Amino acid sequence: MHLPLNALRAFEASARHLNLTRAAEELHVTQTAVSQHIRKLEARLGKPLFRRLPRGLALTDEGQALLPVVAESFGNLQRALEKLGDTRPREVLTVGAVGTFAVGWLLPRLRDFQQACPFVDLRLLTHNNRVDMAGEGLDFAIRFGDGAWHGTHAERIMDAPMSVMCTPALAHGLRTAADLARQPLLRSYRTDEWAAWFDAAGAPCPVVRGAVFDSSLTLAEAAAQGAGMALLPVRMFTRELRQGRLVQPFAQELHRGAYWLTRLQSRPATGAMAAFSDWLLAQTHSSAEEFE
Repeated sequence: MHLPLNALRAFEASARHLNLTRAAEELHVTQTAVSQHIRKLEARLGKPLFRRLPRGLALTDEGQALLPVVAESFGNLQRALEKLGDTRPREVLTVGAVGTFAVGWLLPRLRDFQQACPFVDLRLLTHNNRVDMAGEGLDFAIRFGDGAWHGTHAERIMDAPMSVMCTPALAHGLRTAADLARQPLLRSYRTDEWAAWFDAAGAPCPVVRGAVFDSSLTLAEAAAQGAGMALLPVRMFTRELRQGRLVQPFAQELHRGAYWLTRLQSRPATGAMAAFSDWLLAQTHSSAEEFE
């Protein structure tokens, strides 16, 4: 069945406003024209789409069924036209990100970036905080640390305080930091973290004999499966906290570094790099406000 586009647009605007006058103002036509379009559409369908009321309109059951389909179609069409209207040439952007940040923060927001910067073809590589930007051909590397990497420009993305995390079952009965001496203390390759956390908590550090992991992702998964206690950047594991797979039994945090957006000082900035940097910093600023 052929349905005229102008009639569908008149129907969608009228259904949204439930008022012919406001629909006509939005479409920059007369109220009579809108009314005629709707009558023709109803005649083509053989069903009424509106009930005319003294002060506006009401959708019939058929109109209520048609509206979401038409609205979604016009939305898809508008987004497609916006992409076609973007005259910027497509650019490839290669970003290396420490796996914890990629999974815990970037991936949940990837769709937003794709919509905000449709001209950028993102290539995302993950690493365990050791990266050769020149050798791997990276435009950016997202790393955890103090921001001091030779030959690079580093811009602070967000702080990443760490705290003890474990399963709800292991957290049961924990009252003080000293109670952790009864549990396996899982470790990262940064060997002094547990000693620093216990020092900040004002408690003696027990002998640490837990397994060692080269990634916070595997460390967190081990903790979620009940292998022991883990020191993790809480902001990267909010999903596990919401799901109840992990809990944070103590408020004490350990500040040992931040996440940084880095690039080689010798690397000239491109449009795609500028777009990604602007988007990333805006998003991290927004998420920091939500986390506070």
